Amino acid sequence: MRIIVYGSLRRNQGNHHWMTYAQLLGEYKLAGYKLYDLGFYPAVVEGDGEIECEVYRITPSILTELDELKKNDQDYKRQLISTPYGSAWIYLYQKPVDGLREIKSGDWLKRHEEE
Repeated sequence: MRIIVYGSLRRNQGNHHWMTYAQLLGEYKLAGYKLYDLGFYPAVVEGDGEIECEVYRITPSILTELDELKKNDQDYKRQLISTPYGSAWIYLYQKPVDGLREIKSGDWLKRHEEE
């Protein structure tokens, strides 16, 4: 199974330790989504933009751990989408994004460059 990560789970980010036993398959620019800044982590919703992502091969136990991490705040829902690496899970933000700062580059790693 595979997962797409776009924020704090990416390499060199604060929550990347959750991906320690995952296999990086590659980077991917995902069209049809927008990225917003929630402070310490991002929100992704469907929209007319592109976001920078990493796609990983993961084990069922990693997916269970990530589900628990995301379930703590009930803000995200996991959805299966197509990528060049095969189908992959992505966590989409479920709350309104009105008033949140959009990261127009679509790249969480460049969020401070846009301020």
